[in-house]
Amino acid sequence: MRLPLIAAALLTLAACAPTAPPPGPAQAASGGDTAETCAARGGRIETVGRRGLPTCVVPYADAGKACTDTAQCQGGCIVEGNLEPNDAPVTGQCKRSNVQFGCYAKVVNGKATGAICID
Repeated sequence: MRLPLIAAALLTLAACAPTAPPPGPAQAASGGDTAETCAARGGRIETVGRRGLPTCVVPYADAGKACTDTAQCQGGCIVEGNLEPNDAPVTGQCKRSNVQFGCYAKVVNGKATGAICID
């Protein structure tokens, strides 16, 4: 009876492991970028998320600037962390890069929307 449970647990853990090693300089990242095409866009290939996917990470020029609405930022205005919903006015920060992973809420008209966690 224990053997099937152990086998199921091992299969579950294996499913969480990264499926491919990080790319070399000439290999494409998710989205098709090579290190060269990513650099031409102002980014660099980094491994991101739980799966460690190689991704072209492009920083935003207004990263970290205080904001009260997504329209004020190149990549959107966010408040990071696990947030409790409320109607209180908030000041967020402009996103640092095009990476979507993390826990945050978008800031629209000075209020935080529902928080989301992407991994």
